[in-house]
Amino acid sequence: MKKLSGLLILLLTVFVLIGCQKNEIPNTWEEIEERGYIIVGLDDTFAPMGFRDNDGNLVGFDVDLAKAVGELLGVEVRFQPIDWDSKVLELNAGTIDMIWNGLTITESRLEEMSFSSAYLGNSQIIITKKDSTIDTVNDLIGKKVGVQISSASEDAVTASSIFTQLDEFVKYDTFNAALLELSNGTIDAVVIDEIMGRYVISQTDNLYQVATENFGVETYGVGFRLESTNIRDQINEALQTLVDNGLAAIISNDWFGENIILLS
Repeated sequence: MKKLSGLLILLLTVFVLIGCQKNEIPNTWEEIEERGYIIVGLDDTFAPMGFRDNDGNLVGFDVDLAKAVGELLGVEVRFQPIDWDSKVLELNAGTIDMIWNGLTITESRLEEMSFSSAYLGNSQIIITKKDSTIDTVNDLIGKKVGVQISSASEDAVTASSIFTQLDEFVKYDTFNAALLELSNGTIDAVVIDEIMGRYVISQTDNLYQVATENFGVETYGVGFRLESTNIRDQINEALQTLVDNGLAAIISNDWFGENIILLS
C-alpha cells in the first residue's frame, strides 16, 4: 500500500509540474509584454534568412525583420537555433514562441501551427552542378536527389509524380549538408528554397546551376502555436506598419537588392 501511495503521489507531482509549465507558456501578447521578450526559433544555417557570418554573428533578412518588429513593439527578440526536424515540438513545448526563418506555409503545417500573413514569395527549385543535363522535374527520374529533412522541399518532392521513380531520396539535417554532397558528386541534385538556392549560387564560384522547371510557387510566413492567435495578430500589425513606413522595403533591398515583400 505504501508503494502504491508513493507512486500516486509521484504521478500527481509530475502532472502538477507539467500543468505549471504549460501555464507558463505565453499565448497572448500581454503575457509576452510582461515577460519582456519573444523567442524566435530558427535554423541558423538558412542563408540569407538566418545564418552565421564569418565572425559567428547571427544575421539575415528574417533576423533583421524580426529585430525591427521587436523594436517597434518594445520587446527584446531572442533567437534560438533549433533542429528543423523538431520545430513543431519546440514550438508546442514553449521553448520558442514562433518560427521565423523562411517557413513555407503549407496545408500540413496549417494543421500544426498558426501563420502570420504571407510576407515573401518562394518556390522549390532544382540545383545541380554546373553543366548537368537535369533541367526539368522529369529529368530527376532515376537520379539521386537531396533535401533538408522536414522542409517544404521534402514535401514538394514526395508529393510529386516522379517521387517513386527516383533512384534515391536523401534527407539531410541542413541544406548546407545536401549542397556539400552535391558538390562532392554523391547526389545528382538538391531541391531547395529558391530564396536560399539563388543566394548560395551568388556566393559560389560558378559551381551550381538552376534547372528551368521547379516544383511550384509558395509563400513564407511566421509560424505560431495554434492557440497563440493574439501574438500572431500583434506580429501581423507590426509587419504591416513596417511595410507602411518603408522600413521593410529597406531591409529587403539590403538583402536582395530589391523590394520583394508581398505585403502592401
